[in-house]
Amino acid sequence: MEEPKIPARLETANFQDVYYDEDPFLSNCKIENARVDHEEIGQLVISKVMFKNVSFVGATFPRIDMTDVVFENCDLSNANFSEGIIHRVTFKECKILGVNFSGANLGNVRFEECLANMSDFVEARLKQVTFNQTHLQNANYSDCELLKVNFDRCDLNEIDFTQTNLKGIDISTCRFTRINVALANLTGCEVSPEQAIGFASLLGLKVKE
Repeated sequence: MEEPKIPARLETANFQDVYYDEDPFLSNCKIENARVDHEEIGQLVISKVMFKNVSFVGATFPRIDMTDVVFENCDLSNANFSEGIIHRVTFKECKILGVNFSGANLGNVRFEECLANMSDFVEARLKQVTFNQTHLQNANYSDCELLKVNFDRCDLNEIDFTQTNLKGIDISTCRFTRINVALANLTGCEVSPEQAIGFASLLGLKVKE
């Protein structure tokens, strides 16, 4: 896992500065205590930026290109990052309810203690991605490509892994009552003994204590 490469000293900037660029670009800066709700910018490029206490509720940034970015204590609920390229990015203690990553490419991305229920990763490609102590109830990972993806102590209840291969994925530390996954795609998935009993019931097996 590669961490975001951000300079130790960053100048404070305003997100609105990108509105004056023909090719919207934001780099080498920090943005704090701001609201960017419901803004819409296509093909925005963000590099080496720290966002802290920033609200992006309902913002639409399709095909965004983000590299070396940290979001800390931000609200990105219902934001749209569809078909984006997201590399070396950390979301720390963020609210990302219903965020749209469909069709996006995520590499070396970390979600730390986030609230990401109902988030959308349909047809996304995830490589070297970690979800740590993150709530992913009703999240949609349908038709996803997962490579070296780690779910650590997450809430996966009602998560949707339809048409997604879980080979090599470890969900043994996670909690859920029910997940949506085809049994064929569970081959090679790492689970806890308690979870194995639950999956056995899907096969009609009765496990004796």
